This record gives sequence, structure tokens and C-alpha cells, in this order.
Amino acid sequence: MALFDGVQLLDVTGPADVYAAANDHGANYRLRTASPGGTPVRTTSGVQVSADLALEEVGGPIGTLIIPGRPDWWEAVDDTRLIGHLSRVAGSARRIASVCAGAFPLAATGLLDGRRAATHWKLAGDLARRFPAVKVDRDAIFVRDGRVITSAGVTSGIDLTLSLVEEDFGPEVARAAAKYLVVFMARPGGQSQFSVRLTARQPHSDTVRMLLDAVAADPTADHSRAARAARAGISVRHLTRLISTETGTTAARFVEQIRIEAAKAMLESGNDPLDVVARRCGFGSVETMRRAFVREVGITPGAFRDRFRTTRRPETPAARGAVPVGTG
Repeated sequence: MALFDGVQLLDVTGPADVYAAANDHGANYRLRTASPGGTPVRTTSGVQVSADLALEEVGGPIGTLIIPGRPDWWEAVDDTRLIGHLSRVAGSARRIASVCAGAFPLAATGLLDGRRAATHWKLAGDLARRFPAVKVDRDAIFVRDGRVITSAGVTSGIDLTLSLVEEDFGPEVARAAAKYLVVFMARPGGQSQFSVRLTARQPHSDTVRMLLDAVAADPTADHSRAARAARAGISVRHLTRLISTETGTTAARFVEQIRIEAAKAMLESGNDPLDVVARRCGFGSVETMRRAFVREVGITPGAFRDRFRTTRRPETPAARGAVPVGTG
């Protein structure tokens, strides 16, 4: 695993702990960290992390090169010494993975040109603008394209690494590691599930802001047009026009997206029957929830829940050429 100053600590410790947990349950990974010059690095949290060796000393076949990220990604991209080391080491790696903003230094090596890639949802636009040859997937938790795997924000590095463990040692080992770490085998859906309220266009109107916050706080409440207008103290027509103007979407679609997000959380964390999930998330019926999921997520609620049984996600044709290896 590559280390450098300013790196996000969880980008490093998340994958490392997955590998350690996998080793406790039958895997055989040997994880080593390397930094420019072999010096300790200071992470975003202020914690100092030591390297096992210098990047300059890394040679020979490598199973998986993991590149973490730093929030101020431009500092990593502009570090020509670092990019040179990563480019050289990647040449001897059978598999290359980036976590969160690690996609930026990876892209700077040219290895993401023409490939699909993921990064933190908040940085997806930056990645697309800085590296137009990269096909940025703004919603994926992680993306496989050939021997390159890129993950979304911060904790998604855990998802990515669990998928590598499953690829190398099978689902039982990956499941045991996930259970020990108290995480899911996979997070169905994409990054959009974390950002419905955050990424909605922020309204200037206090009235609209209050209504959106009320929906996010209690998706099960009555959020019909009449109820919204009554809470706002204005006509249905005026409120409908105001919400559309200020947010760029309709109130009905916003309510539906929030309810889908709530249902995803229930499907991820429990075994409640679908009718209970539908009722508690404000859909009223399983059929209404099913239609909303198919329309917005592309799969049914049942299929969404089933995704947790494996870390694997649909792959591009190129991704099927990835070579499994047994070292981290």
C-alpha cells in the first residue's frame, strides 16, 4: 500500500483491517506499506503512520497496489516524485486499487485513461474535469475495469477490499471478515443513497428549506401536496411552483427519493418483511415501494436486499479480465 503525506487515515486502515481480518479467517495476505523515502507520513487526522519501506525500494511482482487518497487531491497530483513512483510500481502489480481520492494520483499516472472509475461523490466532478479521458461513474461504490479497481468515498475502501478477498479466497472468508468487522458484505445501490438531501439544490427560501428538512427527518409522515401547503401556509399551486424553481425537482420526487433512502437503510440493516419496510418508510404498500425502486434504483427492493449476500457487482466486459491474486 502506498503512503504519502496528507493521506486520509481511513483510506489506509480500512483496507488494512479487512486484510488482517481475512488472514484470521483463512486468507494469506502479506501487507506492506511504502512511502517516498520510506519516511513516516502525517494523515488527515494528525496521526503519523510509519512505512515498512521506501517506494524506491519496491520491486518485483506485486499482488495488489493500493493507492489511498488525500482530500486536497491536487497536492498528490502535482507531486511528480510520487506519481513517478506509483507509475513504476503499478507496472509490476497484477492488480491496482484506489480508495476515494486515490483515483486522482492514479489518474495522473495515465492508467485510468479510457477506463471507468469511481471516487467520492463530492469529487466526481473534479475528477472528470481534471482527467477528461477517465469515464467517471458518479454513483458506484466501486468500479472494476480490467486490472484496475477504484472505490468511492472513504469507507467504500472496505467494500472494495472485501470484494478482493472474495475474489482471492471465496465468499466464506470474505463473509467471515465482514462479520468480524461488523460491516455488510456489500452496500447495494450507489453513492446517491448518501446524498439525496445533501446534493439537492439548496433553496434560498426558508419555507422550502423547512419543508425539505421535514421530509428528510420523517419520511413516514404525510407529505402530500395538501399537507405540505398547510404546513407552509401557502397555496398548493404557489408551493409547487416555488419548490420546483428553488430545487430543480418536484416535491413528489424528492419525497420519493428520501423514502427510498430510508427503505434502503432498513433493507440493509434488518430482516423486516417488505410490507413492514414499505409501511415504515411511508410508501403504504409493497407495490408502491417496488415501483419506486424500479424507477429510481433500477432493481426491486428484494433484489436490493439480496445484493448483501456477496460483494460482487455487475462488471464491464473488460473487468472480467481481472487476474485474481493471493497477496495484498
